[in-house]
Amino acid sequence: MRKPKLPPGTPDDVEASFYEALQHGDIERLMACWADEEEIVCVHPGGPRLVGATAIRAAFEAMFSAGAIQAHPEKVLRLTAHGCSVHQVIERIELLGDDGPARAFVLATNVYVKTAQGWRLATHHASPGRQAEPQDVGGGLPVLH
Repeated sequence: MRKPKLPPGTPDDVEASFYEALQHGDIERLMACWADEEEIVCVHPGGPRLVGATAIRAAFEAMFSAGAIQAHPEKVLRLTAHGCSVHQVIERIELLGDDGPARAFVLATNVYVKTAQGWRLATHHASPGRQAEPQDVGGGLPVLH
């Protein structure tokens, strides 16, 4: 089956398509976000390193068999240079448990590369979830004496 094409756009456009595909359980749209490279990588919270489209697709298909994933990117930090864009996001995950709706937060890093087809996802790496929203820790430059 041919992979559907994403329209040309920015890394933000690809990121929006990726999270919309998660929220709708749309494997074809999700895989269209990924670069056509053998070295694409995905790490789910606490999981192994998945290398290549076949392994990544199989993992998301297994996840979608339980339903769509209500992951919403928040507080995106971006660094873009030389055909690469790194987005560090806090994913707000909405879950429906035995006790009703619940929320978890995951720190994730998405790396986009500029390809002949436009911007595409090359790496998605997510940390284990937590119930409390993670806080940013920042600091100024150290003072050298």
